[in-house]
Amino acid sequence: MNDPIGDFITRIKNGVMAGHDTVVLPHSRMKEALARILEKEGYISAVSVDTSHQFPEIVMKMKYIGKQSAVTDVRRLSKPGRRMYSPAKSIPRALGGYGITIISTNKGVLTDKEARQQNIGGELLCQVW
Repeated sequence: MNDPIGDFITRIKNGVMAGHDTVVLPHSRMKEALARILEKEGYISAVSVDTSHQFPEIVMKMKYIGKQSAVTDVRRLSKPGRRMYSPAKSIPRALGGYGITIISTNKGVLTDKEARQQNIGGELLCQVW
């Protein structure tokens, strides 16, 4: 797999479109950090790491409000062929501030709001709304 974050986003989109309650994906620290941010921001209900198998897995419980998913769309910004970086002052807002932009910084994976507060730029990973 060349793009694990792209795979993470695709699995979330497919799970939402199929109406699944849980989405399971291979574990990595980056994917776990992304999932924890989505949980903290209220886009998914719960995140757990299942180590009962040979390789650990991340299990995300999707959040639905009625029949509508809390995640409307996820867009990948920085790709393996074209990395996108931004200083703190010019981090783009997702959907005019209604969504979040997730950034990989030297202080860890942060949302756009946290990065602006700490005045830290970094690689733009994805936008969620």
